Amino acid sequence: MVGPGICKDKETRLVERCLKLVGECTRSVPSSDSMSTSVLSKLEDSSLTIRPRRLNDDVLWVLDSNNYPGSQLKLFPGSLRLAKESNDRRSSFIETAAVRHLVGSVTKTQGLRFAVVVARFNEIITKPLLEGALATFKNYSVREEDVDVVWVPGSFEIGVVATRLGKSGKYHAVVCIGAVIRGDTTHYDAVANSSASGVLSAGLNSGVPCIFGVLTCDDMEQALNRAGGKSGNKGAEAALTAIEMASLFVHHLK
Repeated sequence: MVGPGICKDKETRLVERCLKLVGECTRSVPSSDSMSTSVLSKLEDSSLTIRPRRLNDDVLWVLDSNNYPGSQLKLFPGSLRLAKESNDRRSSFIETAAVRHLVGSVTKTQGLRFAVVVARFNEIITKPLLEGALATFKNYSVREEDVDVVWVPGSFEIGVVATRLGKSGKYHAVVCIGAVIRGDTTHYDAVANSSASGVLSAGLNSGVPCIFGVLTCDDMEQALNRAGGKSGNKGAEAALTAIEMASLFVHHLK
């Protein structure tokens, strides 16, 4: 039965409809996250009570049954779920259900602007990485005029330029593209580490997502495989990450 003072709104009618369709609740529940047809049948016993609990913008209906101790049936708008809980942990499910999950979208790209910083060194690698990034922006409806490409001598110089671009306020994310290939000296380690820390610092100091798209490979074959070869195109992946992060910042983390 529905408690007094509960309006016959859309959610209430949904609950009543569900009560007519589902079956009797038995004591065997396969798991806390699933509900099979064998678990439910009628739910029409007098011991069943319904009470609303508001979570964010939705109403969570909690159905308690004295004949089914330690468990509750929770009905969200548009869905039905049975959760088996111990009495001493009953509140933990409610807290989990109330958690908001903020996720960036790769489809809401209107109005987003991006910068791409590209190293000229190892251009045979960085050029196809850039092409992959630009193709991804186009495929996800980012306008060409909303993407600026900035070339720098090498991967070591990416960080300082990314910082300036991020602080300019013109861009929602900065993609950083380069390629560092191991040689006979320790120069590789210095450049690889500096480029990674430079991109990280750029994002932290500017408050704008700066995406690390710098390849650090042992040889040219590894780099080619990641610049459109059998391992995909890491430039395209970096652009997709930039779209998601830009959306997350614009729509959820202002």
